[in-house]
Amino acid sequence: MRRQRKGFTIIELLAVAMIIALLAVFVVPRAFRGLGKAKQDIAKGKMAIIEQALGRFQYDCGRLPTDSEGLEALISPPQDVEDQWQGPYLKRSELLDPWDNPYEYIEQGTINVGSYDLISFGADGIEGGDSENADILND
Repeated sequence: MRRQRKGFTIIELLAVAMIIALLAVFVVPRAFRGLGKAKQDIAKGKMAIIEQALGRFQYDCGRLPTDSEGLEALISPPQDVEDQWQGPYLKRSELLDPWDNPYEYIEQGTINVGSYDLISFGADGIEGGDSENADILND
C-alpha cells in the first residue's frame, strides 16, 4: 500500500519559488516605471491648479506675485496688496510637487515669454535630467 501524501516535496516548493522569483524580476520593474510616469502627470495637474490660483491672485490684486514673494503670496498676503488679496488661494501642500520639492516660480518667464514659468525639477530635485528626473514645465 502506498502512503498518502500530506505535503509538498522540496522540488515542488523550489519550482514555485523559482516562478515567483521570475515574475518579480520581470513584472515589478515595469510596474515601478509606470509609477514614475504617474508622478509626472500628477505634477502637471498640480501645476494647472497653481496656474488657476495665480490667475485668481492676478485678478484680485492686479499683478502677479514677484520673484521675491514667490508662490508664498498665494498663501499669505503681500504687504502692498493686503486690501485686495482674497486668499488663501491654495493650501501649502499644493505648492509641493509629488516628490515633496517646491515648485519654482519665475515671474518673467524665459520659457513662457511674456508670462511666468512654473518648474518642477523632477524626482532628483535638480535642474536637468531625463526620464523620471526630467524637468516639468508649464506650457
